[in-house]
Amino acid sequence: VQLVESGGGLVQAGGSLRLSCVASGSTFRLNVMGWYRQAPGKQRELVALITSGAGSTNYADSVKGRFTISRDNSKNTVYLQMNSLKPEDTAVYYCYYKGVGKGSDDYWGQGTQVAVSS
Repeated sequence: VQLVESGGGLVQAGGSLRLSCVASGSTFRLNVMGWYRQAPGKQRELVALITSGAGSTNYADSVKGRFTISRDNSKNTVYLQMNSLKPEDTAVYYCYYKGVGKGSDDYWGQGTQVAVSS
């Protein structure tokens, strides 16, 4: 599975960005896609996940009410709408994919930089 992210950039505090990630290759019909982030000197942390079936979502407490994850299963694409951005949201954002089924591994995108200025 290959993951290609887009949509990062520099934005002022209070602004918005939308990240996209397209999965290709040997994808699973049932899967979980989402986003993690890693700030300098910190561990990678969960931002949000969404399932392919029911579209169930899971968010980090720090982004609830500001970020929205969604997906288009027909395009194998996951989105992250980020509103009311804060300087502490500055990080490299990584797309994540895991199929539900035998033989599936964790897959990661190359990362896209999000920088929020105060």
